[in-house]
Amino acid sequence: MESINILIVEDDVNISNMLVDLLTHSGYTADTAYSGTEALFCLEKKSYALILLDLMLPGMSGEEVLKSLRQTSDTLVIAVSAKDDSPTKISLLKNGADDYITKPFNNEELLARIEALLRRNSGNTSLSGKTLTYKGLTLNPSTYEVYLKGQPLSLTKREYKILELLMQNPQRVFSKNVIYETVWEDLFLGEDNAINVHISNLRQKLAKIDPDEAYIQTVWGIGFKMK
Repeated sequence: MESINILIVEDDVNISNMLVDLLTHSGYTADTAYSGTEALFCLEKKSYALILLDLMLPGMSGEEVLKSLRQTSDTLVIAVSAKDDSPTKISLLKNGADDYITKPFNNEELLARIEALLRRNSGNTSLSGKTLTYKGLTLNPSTYEVYLKGQPLSLTKREYKILELLMQNPQRVFSKNVIYETVWEDLFLGEDNAINVHISNLRQKLAKIDPDEAYIQTVWGIGFKMK
């Protein structure tokens, strides 16, 4: 599966570099722009799934970039600002921002917001009916069937949803926060035992058919990805 392209529009070099590291480590491809004018130039040359748009930019402001962008594009935008007042948030959302996060932000929260927007925008993979494949695995969202090397895998609903999520973007590291809120459809409060148990059961079922291959990798301190 192709990597998801995200444009970071941020004039602070340190914050920009931190965001690049965060996103690339999570399986995304990240480009940077340090001004509104540069951002619009990038958008003319390349398509992006999502834009992280800082509001306080030199020259053209983030609000002006958003206004210009919305004349021609519906690319997802998360506005980023130190402003935390309701009027600012309401104005941005009304004028085309898809979400808003306040500086300083929690990295896990930012990743969760990005994942939620991308998931909402692309729609549920199960509904699309597109078959997912990875190594010897085949997952058919239309029939909820999973095969490993031609042999059927009997999975619980949550085991299936975890595997489907990971197979949607095999190179991406999915945080426990994102996995829990996607699969359990509830707020993640830091208790990861349920996730660990389901991942362990899923690994055991995969190993029964293919004991020589590890399909799910633990990325310590972050979450899980396909291996």
